[in-house]
Amino acid sequence: MAATRRPMTLAAAVATAVALGASVLTLPALAADRGAEKPAPPKLELKDGTLQWGVKESFRKYVMGMAHGKIEAKGGATQAADNGVFTFSGGLGTYDTGTHATDTAFKGSVRFTSALHKFDISIADVKVRTQGKTGAIRADVTLNGAVQNDIDLARLDLSAVRPGQGGGEGGAMVFKDIPTTLTEKGAKAFNGMYEKGAQLDPATLTVTPGGPVPGKPTEPSTPTEPTKPAETPKPPKPSKPSKPSKPSKPSERPEPRQPAGVVDGSLSWGLKESFRTYISTGGEATVAGGAKKISDGYRFPYAKADLDSGAKKIDASFGGSVRFTYKAHGIDMKFSDLKVRANGAKGTLLADVTTPKGTNNDVRFAALDLSGVSYRPKNDVVHLDKVPATLTAAGAEQFANDTTGSPYKPGEKLDPVTVTLASKAGATLPEADGGEAGGTGTSGTGATGTGTTGSGSVGGGGTVGGGTGTLAATGSSVPSTALLGAAGVALAAGAGAVVAARRRRGSEAV
Repeated sequence: MAATRRPMTLAAAVATAVALGASVLTLPALAADRGAEKPAPPKLELKDGTLQWGVKESFRKYVMGMAHGKIEAKGGATQAADNGVFTFSGGLGTYDTGTHATDTAFKGSVRFTSALHKFDISIADVKVRTQGKTGAIRADVTLNGAVQNDIDLARLDLSAVRPGQGGGEGGAMVFKDIPTTLTEKGAKAFNGMYEKGAQLDPATLTVTPGGPVPGKPTEPSTPTEPTKPAETPKPPKPSKPSKPSKPSKPSERPEPRQPAGVVDGSLSWGLKESFRTYISTGGEATVAGGAKKISDGYRFPYAKADLDSGAKKIDASFGGSVRFTYKAHGIDMKFSDLKVRANGAKGTLLADVTTPKGTNNDVRFAALDLSGVSYRPKNDVVHLDKVPATLTAAGAEQFANDTTGSPYKPGEKLDPVTVTLASKAGATLPEADGGEAGGTGTSGTGATGTGTTGSGSVGGGGTVGGGTGTLAATGSSVPSTALLGAAGVALAAGAGAVVAARRRRGSEAV
């Protein structure tokens, strides 16, 4: 009876331990068998394995939704319909009956890409390795060209998992819904979108126990080793160390890195309300590159960012542009490639400013007062709302002309800046008004009036107040007499033309 019981016990042990570690049930039986065997416990083959694992459902939805990306499974991996889980096939491995450790490797790879959100993540060479009640899913992970080989991507908790019979030929064992959590290296591999310990999709492992692993053929090869010292070719081998100069190549991999910790966001800013009002009298503001008009200015889309909430540091870049044109007053200014650099209570807004004279890159345009905001994320979002902004000396120079200088002075109040940064995929961003800014457009008879200094064009500019009428001279090809006339009326804060224009619009300029 003992003879018939032993195979059943061993099969159960294999199945349970292959299930990634129910050693509590198998160890006593194996220990009893070991006492009767002189050789060390053998390793058994595992074959026909599959691993069903979706990585993280919310991440798959983010890739195919907000990120407008793609998911590609190939090389032996497949994905279930409707953006479902992945199945890695062709699993081959071993089970050590002495240590209860398993090592199973699977075919296939999965790639997540998004041109919009600028990421490319691949998972390949997937393995499941376990011992006892713990284990890990290991893989080679490539993030935007940088490869991390054989890292523990997910931790497995096998304490409550029991094997089930999969049916079919070979007695396949199924270990369903193994809980998985993200490791520290896994969090880095996903560009910091998720934190260590984040819950991932459960994994289902299917394996078929096979026969003993063939004996080691390495033993006969040992006698040949003594003959090697007699061989003369060994001396020339020291010359080969000259090849270590190639380690410079791996150092190239870290270069294509994505800023950690941020996956989405936006910048909302109106530059200066009085300037927008002035442009609306006869010019227009045009957005491009993903920027949008909103009621109090413009919203610029997220490009990239580094965020350290604990250290209160931000280095964020935003796409899109806004271009202000007022043909009659010679204005053509475009603001693009906006950046926010913040450190504690102080920050700077930078921009590329383009006029007919050329482009000034990374102009330190505005100083930001961050003393009243919090860098602490709420629901995975850092929201710096309506940060006070003032014009810098470099910003004021962008409006200067060769005759009257700049109508704006350093320290002058600008529209507040709102920065939103999401540190996790799928986080809900605070909603902002996406409506078109009122008053903008090409209409406005003042811009096309026949008199170069008459109440049409000058009156429109004069209503801006604070000397902004001289903005007509920026990048101007209009006769200087017209521009100086407009500047004179505006700087005089003017009189009847200003009052009349304000009454016509029914509101005061800021």
